[in-house]
Amino acid sequence: MRIVIPLFDGVTALDAVGPYEVLRMLPEAEVVFAAAAPGTHRDGAGALGLLATASFRDVTAADVLLVPGGPGARRGVTDEPLLDWIRRLHATTTWTTSVCTGSLLLGAAGLLDGLTATTHWSAVDLLESYGARYTARRVVEQPGGIITAAGVSSGIDMALRLAELIAGRVAAEAFQLAIEYDPQPPFDSGSYAKASDEAKAYLANRP
Repeated sequence: MRIVIPLFDGVTALDAVGPYEVLRMLPEAEVVFAAAAPGTHRDGAGALGLLATASFRDVTAADVLLVPGGPGARRGVTDEPLLDWIRRLHATTTWTTSVCTGSLLLGAAGLLDGLTATTHWSAVDLLESYGARYTARRVVEQPGGIITAAGVSSGIDMALRLAELIAGRVAAEAFQLAIEYDPQPPFDSGSYAKASDEAKAYLANRP
């Protein structure tokens, strides 16, 4: 079970690491972090580095492709070598997945045209410009083994659902227990529909 997670400068770390913590527990899982060039790739804040041990050139097949988002994903929609690699790897996979604005890369690669998909609330218009139909659901499964997850934390939800599809419900529940994933947020502000106007304005006014 080969799980490939692409990295790029400007990745949102939890988009990759949250699902990784779940999927690495699958039976015979091999997780490969790949990038245009092996080495450390910084998150969107530039403070955290994730290590890619393989290059895109060297990764030609996968059972699962998991594309994270972040500012680098938005920039990547015009990176034709990256998009071509996503297309070629998708052709080999059983499951092609994305978290947050990683779905923009799937869309730019032509994989979401005519499909229902989700993304971070701030990227809805761009996602739909690639022919996808946006839904606010946290996890969306579509034909062809394509699964998209909404903003950052929903990647864990997506990974647990994928674990269920691959290894069964008991295994997925065990993985959830292993990471003690039992969300009890102190605020009900986790979606654009629920957030207060003050919270939205605070985000809009950040530098």
